[in-house]
Amino acid sequence: MVKRRNQTNRKKRSRKGFCEKRPTPRKINASTIYETCTEQLSPFGGLLPLIKFIDLVGFREIFHFAYRPPSRDPKLGHYLMMVGILMLLFIGFNRIWHFVYVRLDAMLCGFFKLNRLPAATTFWRYVDSLGINQANSLLKVSAILRERVWQLCGLRYARIRVNIDTTVKTVYGQVQGARKGHNPKHRGKQGLRPLLAFIEETHEYLVGKLRKGTTVSAKEAAAVIAEIKNHLPGCVQEVLIRADGEFLCWESVQAAMEAGFDFIIANRGCKPVFDADSWQRPFKRKQIEYNSCIYQPGGWGCACRFVAMRIAKEQKRASNQPQQCMLFEDDNYTYRIFCTCLAGPAHQVIAEYDKRADVENLVGEAKREGLDMLPSAKFKNNYAFFQIVMLAYNIWRYMKMIAQHSMSDDHSQTGGAGLKGIMANTVRIARLKLLFIAAKVVSASNRDKVKYSIHDSRTPAMLHFLNFLDKARSAPKPWHEAGIWTPRFAVQ
Repeated sequence: MVKRRNQTNRKKRSRKGFCEKRPTPRKINASTIYETCTEQLSPFGGLLPLIKFIDLVGFREIFHFAYRPPSRDPKLGHYLMMVGILMLLFIGFNRIWHFVYVRLDAMLCGFFKLNRLPAATTFWRYVDSLGINQANSLLKVSAILRERVWQLCGLRYARIRVNIDTTVKTVYGQVQGARKGHNPKHRGKQGLRPLLAFIEETHEYLVGKLRKGTTVSAKEAAAVIAEIKNHLPGCVQEVLIRADGEFLCWESVQAAMEAGFDFIIANRGCKPVFDADSWQRPFKRKQIEYNSCIYQPGGWGCACRFVAMRIAKEQKRASNQPQQCMLFEDDNYTYRIFCTCLAGPAHQVIAEYDKRADVENLVGEAKREGLDMLPSAKFKNNYAFFQIVMLAYNIWRYMKMIAQHSMSDDHSQTGGAGLKGIMANTVRIARLKLLFIAAKVVSASNRDKVKYSIHDSRTPAMLHFLNFLDKARSAPKPWHEAGIWTPRFAVQ
């Protein structure tokens, strides 16, 4: 008699390799039950790296050293009020009344050591007390912060490129300083004209100012150029200023010369005289000709070099069609002319200027991060809020720089899945990688902890970044020791 083999007695095949623990699939539909819980949850788990970054660079120390507080003395103190506004902008809420959405957030309340944040009106009253002095002091705070971040990341640029640009902020209603001026998108509307300067190598905001709508950019740019030197890290020795034709005037050129900066400014209004026989074609396959000359426009203190390129038009317009006003009487060419102090070939100078094109993207990103939002009808409040927004913008730049730097010694690429290529990402994409990560705040053994889900693909990158920040916080600070280059700013 043959016994029937029980199928359950068969030897099971062993699974080789690592078996990932996956959560049991859940069934979520329209009839799913919902309820509340008592656990402290936060969608902004990336605020913990920000808090560690603030402690790492000694932001409290920098703030108390450089900041000029207003007359109003808030209950929380000037430091916590300013950090609260910066965190709000860091999260992505660019209006003061948006505090109503984060008053009970576990991460923010834990940082402030409060059960709930103050009302939005409390922060608004503080913004209402700020003015020009506070705005200028925030520029100094940003300068010291920039130098320390460069030291942490091992950056030592001896020569940098500074791109200067302006934009228009259209306003509605009664706002001080708003005037009808150059506004290509909303013609006839009142607006303000912020002026901004960015560092090409790091894409960070360097210096700028909020101006009235009718302000002539060229003359205001001279004051910004003269101020650049006071905000550069100690390693920078040479600066190249690049600006469009809106900033061409003798005041801007003189300010760059007195500061010892190189400059390339697009031509607007000047009519330099080029030798007709000196046009050269360095690229045989391209129908582009280059030329240069020394020319002194009327009212200028000295002569400067002008470089030009021209491209032959394919066909001339019909006589009955409207023609654009040209720089020269010869309408057979399209010209691009620049004023510069550089001595290289004309085509190399123009190629250097063309690398400035990315500044438009930086200005647009800054406007999306809060620059396009004005909290007050008073010009002094908006001026201060402008500098707060740009400081928050720089903090995001510095977070990305340090996150990228944390991967330099990571041979195993632990954080590669979440941090790789973060420097090239916009702030919106960086928020998805470093900020919008679910976290739970718990208390165990009389100590508060922040827990991240192991099922989130970004968690390994987050843990790697946090571990790097903890090691950097315990290590000697480069600004306290003899580093590669001497710091410009000393916090006492």
